[in-house]
Amino acid sequence: MTDANPGPKLPARNFASAEQEARQPLPAGRYDGPESSYRLAFTDVDFLLREELRPVRMQLELLKPEMVQQELGIDATVVIYGSARILAPEVARERLVQARAGGDAGAIRRAETAMAMSRYYDEARRFAAIVTTRSRQLDTPVYVVTGGGPGIMEAGNRGAHEVGGRSIGLNIVLPHEQAPNAYITPQLCFQFHYFALRKMHFVMRSIALVCFPGGFGTLDELFETMTLVQTGKSRRRPILLFGRAYWHALVDFQHLVDCGMINAEDLGLFHYVETAEEAWEVLAAHYGFDQPPTQTGEFADDI
Repeated sequence: MTDANPGPKLPARNFASAEQEARQPLPAGRYDGPESSYRLAFTDVDFLLREELRPVRMQLELLKPEMVQQELGIDATVVIYGSARILAPEVARERLVQARAGGDAGAIRRAETAMAMSRYYDEARRFAAIVTTRSRQLDTPVYVVTGGGPGIMEAGNRGAHEVGGRSIGLNIVLPHEQAPNAYITPQLCFQFHYFALRKMHFVMRSIALVCFPGGFGTLDELFETMTLVQTGKSRRRPILLFGRAYWHALVDFQHLVDCGMINAEDLGLFHYVETAEEAWEVLAAHYGFDQPPTQTGEFADDI
């Protein structure tokens, strides 16, 4: 027989939640001013920003992206690194037209270089679209993650967005380039203060690193990942360098072998690729993406 007027539920909370208490208004008058310490510690921004609270802020920056991605079922990512300065072809073409109209030889040379480099924007965009489209039916879908800014990062998020997929942006507060691009899934657009924690999140779910031409930031991200793999701190995964000519001119890896700075087998830590399709073929061969779904298995354990 059911009681017509049941009492409180047996498993009800015995205490108010932190959220409920945080939403309680402060008492008016003497203790509601900025100089008062009456505010709950976890709602007091000035307190949380104190130097002594750095370990707490670092933990929060680790936990927030981790918890959101867990809740959204994101277990595997392909990381796309590359320069924020590489332009979309249509933008590079317009700037070249303007430079030629201006007649300045230096400006024309720079615009011609930007036009040539813009092919990498197209390749990153197409690669992200391929990853998003072809991995949808896998046991573990693969999501594109970028640094969330312009250039190659924008191209990666854009490619996923244009085929109806979700993608991740790990933005960081900088004097420049800190605004996220327009193609990141809003739920997956994160902002970081700490470079180290941002780079950790790049690697944690990654099944591959795809590195396009870039500068200091790109090199930092590339070599940290290669070091983690080389030293066995992280499991081995494909590292793809887009544009053999660019990377050969930038880094003489063979010189490192010849001088005894790395082992010859360390050259096998990465592969050169030129096109989006070639990059996907490397991943498909490594993980068996072209096999029936029941044979793909789990491949995205955290480091």
